[in-house]
Amino acid sequence: MRVLSSWGARALISAPMTRFALVGVVNTGTYYVFYRLLHLWLPYLVAHVVATLLSMVGSFFLNVRFTYRTRPTWRKFLLFPLTNATNLLLTTVGVYVLVSTLGMDSRIAPLLAAAGAIPVTYLVSRLILVPSAPDAPAPTNPPALVEGRRRS
Repeated sequence: MRVLSSWGARALISAPMTRFALVGVVNTGTYYVFYRLLHLWLPYLVAHVVATLLSMVGSFFLNVRFTYRTRPTWRKFLLFPLTNATNLLLTTVGVYVLVSTLGMDSRIAPLLAAAGAIPVTYLVSRLILVPSAPDAPAPTNPPALVEGRRRS
């Protein structure tokens, strides 16, 4: 087994995380475009909710295919909103602490809170979207089957 240098290990970890952050940027832009278009015909709050749902679907497929390079499934799709809930919780707490406790400017606090939430949101999305390794590895030389029975 080859041992990775510290640079190699960081590269393995940072490539998917970098793709995750890029998907986040694309997703934010997608949300905003949907919001502005929908708001031409719908009240702002309805436009916001619909745009959020549409961008969440897009984010799911981008993360499955581009970030983690895995197969989409219904289970993953139904669990994916947990990543958004995690992000909402972390950024809300972060903004509150930064503004109310630390006295940070409320125009800047959301940006810092969002940046701070990325690693945790990344881990939650990875947990949901990347198939877990099996508990026990498959045997390398399974016993041969003869007429439906194992050969000793």
